[in-house]
Amino acid sequence: MAQKEIYWHLPGFYCFRLLTQAIVNMMKDYPKCFRDGYRIGSVYDTFPGAIWNGGRTIFGISTKAYIQSMIKLYNDKGIPVRFTWTNSLLEEKHLQDTYCNLIMRLADNGMNQCLVNSPILEEYLRREYPGFKLLSSTTKRLLGLEDVLAELEKDYYLVVLDYDLNHNEKVISSIEPYADKIEILVNEICVPGCAKRKEHYEHQSRMQLEYDMSQPFRCPNRNHDRTFEECKKLPAFLSNEEIQEYVDKGFVNFKIAGRGMPQDFLKESYLYFLVKEEHQDFIRKQIDDLIAKFEAMQGRRP
Repeated sequence: MAQKEIYWHLPGFYCFRLLTQAIVNMMKDYPKCFRDGYRIGSVYDTFPGAIWNGGRTIFGISTKAYIQSMIKLYNDKGIPVRFTWTNSLLEEKHLQDTYCNLIMRLADNGMNQCLVNSPILEEYLRREYPGFKLLSSTTKRLLGLEDVLAELEKDYYLVVLDYDLNHNEKVISSIEPYADKIEILVNEICVPGCAKRKEHYEHQSRMQLEYDMSQPFRCPNRNHDRTFEECKKLPAFLSNEEIQEYVDKGFVNFKIAGRGMPQDFLKESYLYFLVKEEHQDFIRKQIDDLIAKFEAMQGRRP
């Protein structure tokens, strides 16, 4: 029987570009160190300053040449780039944004993807860029079973399940027939049932639209640095053993969270989920050495 392929969707093609590129290279160079059948299904993020972006605010700007090079870097390895177009406050006037449309044109090769939240933007993308696969974002905060089932009936490539449903046996059993259309977030750090989560997403959307860093969101649950070890204690976390149970039910798409988190959180997430336990120390050192090499090369550039 052929080994079932499991697809992992990794954060930070821009924000954690060195770490993301390092793990991509490690999976190619040391395949026996990684869990059997695991593949990178996509890398998700945004280029800085794109007003369609949501979830996490990222300011700045990228040149056309840089955008092209980053997309090519992953696409040449067979990895789709997935844009986090989940700003929930978009209006019709924002659809003609020159920068966001430039990004879409440069990535319009039939391989890449978009996470969506706003019906206005989704309709525009379907009309103007039909070559992109569209995914329903977890930022919609769909918690009712009927809402999830209705979303699965729509024309989405994947639907990202809300983390609060990860261990809801009734929901998981009901969506099992759609397992290959579901993406599961395995390491969410937010507290269970967070009443402020949707408000937080809207705040991030407003900051991105207005280029405003002056009013950070006052999260009542963030009073100290968050670590991967802390994440593992949260109810929504999926252990490797639990992931295998999902795989046995037909679920094959898993998402690692990390945008907006410390780089060490993401690195430890990669090591835990992707790397065989006996090889984690070796791969950790390889990643650290490779990132140091990348950083040294960048420091030598004029």
